[in-house]
Amino acid sequence: MDSNQRCATVITVSDRSYAGEREDVSGPLAAELLGAAGWSTEVIVVPDDQNAISGLIVEVVEAGADLVVTTGGTGVGPRDVTPEATASLLTRELPGVAEEIRRVGIASLPQAMLSRGVAGMRRGALVVNLAGSTGAVRDGIPVVLQVAAHAVDQAVGGDH
Repeated sequence: MDSNQRCATVITVSDRSYAGEREDVSGPLAAELLGAAGWSTEVIVVPDDQNAISGLIVEVVEAGADLVVTTGGTGVGPRDVTPEATASLLTRELPGVAEEIRRVGIASLPQAMLSRGVAGMRRGALVVNLAGSTGAVRDGIPVVLQVAAHAVDQAVGGDH
């Protein structure tokens, strides 16, 4: 791997995928799209558990991830806690990123406005929540890619 290559971790948040009851399709799709844009990627599946989600975000950022994209757990269901797990870790919120992801998603599916996903920086890494569907990933990853490298560069003191 090129030492200048950006590293991304995709975290799929799903009780059923974690238990092996359902195949994770959104995480691998996100990794594929990020990889096509030149990011090295890995996918990790966790249950819908606030401590598991936040603990993994901290772990992968500490290990050097430049970008963390979560898929799943952003809705209004009783176990949807990804935004809460993420927001508590952010050192800088980037509401415009989350708003644009919702705006783009709504054009495809009006229910996208129900996503409570957040985005922001944790140290030098960009962290973004996407809904858990393949459609949300297809809509959201291009938005993330528009700003990810620049956000990471800025977070570590890069020039505008």
